[in-house]
Amino acid sequence: MTGSARHLVIFARTPRVGQGKRRLARDIGEIAAFRFQCGMRRQLLDGLGRDLRWKTWLAFTPDHLPPGARGLPILAQGAGDLGRRMASVMRRLPPGPAVIIGSDIPGIRSGDIAAAFRALGAHDAVFGPARDGGFWLIGLRCRLRFVDPFRNVRWSSEHALADTRANLRGKRVALLRTLADVDDGDDWRRYQRGQFT
Repeated sequence: MTGSARHLVIFARTPRVGQGKRRLARDIGEIAAFRFQCGMRRQLLDGLGRDLRWKTWLAFTPDHLPPGARGLPILAQGAGDLGRRMASVMRRLPPGPAVIIGSDIPGIRSGDIAAAFRALGAHDAVFGPARDGGFWLIGLRCRLRFVDPFRNVRWSSEHALADTRANLRGKRVALLRTLADVDDGDDWRRYQRGQFT
């Protein structure tokens, strides 16, 4: 990989019955939530992991190798809240622009990732806004002088994107299309009916 390599990082929880997606599991049951997690990971790996326009990494928590990683490089997310874990991964990647996505957004396509990297050609950061006020993607162009955009963010709230953007005041920021994640039973039923884009 050259210094200009593009890095896509898929953030995921190692799928285990009864862990992760707690609101979803409460609404649809632990087994169905587990199956959703596994299915989404397979979908992302099939749709994005083989694309030669970027190098795909998997960042898992808890910090150990999950089954079925399909030979992609693995990064441990590390300790702390979501912001500390994303900052930790950003700092450990090789040089080049980097994009992090979540693993519970059915609408992500390879064109979205390509658009994010294109945006980083002229912007310092890029976000994929989520309908709930958070974001499904964040990308940073230059990490040599890492500006941590994840400080004091109210995670899992409608303020997450606004708080993160406030930490990037003075930087050039691009926005992609707005997508929704699957957090609860209503979201899951829309996903099952094919109503997620």
